Amino acid sequence: MRYRAFLTEEVTVSMRLEPGVRALYAVSEKDRPTHFTILEIYADRAAYEAHIKSAHFLKYKMGTKDMVKSLELIDTVPLIADMKIK
Repeated sequence: MRYRAFLTEEVTVSMRLEPGVRALYAVSEKDRPTHFTILEIYADRAAYEAHIKSAHFLKYKMGTKDMVKSLELIDTVPLIADMKIK
């Protein structure tokens, strides 16, 4: 699936190159494998803004623009603010 390839590359490169990206974790639904959820954790708003301007994110965005049928972004508040990711 072409979408998975774009997403895998984007997540891998972001985690390797961007210190402000704390976590990018993507899953697809077992019974609907074309439905994805991506948990994204950034150090701060500036890290998020830098991420969405990065060359690898823009490559993903442009490569998948005709594949994504709906997108919902949800801002969240961590339950344990100082929880570290292993």
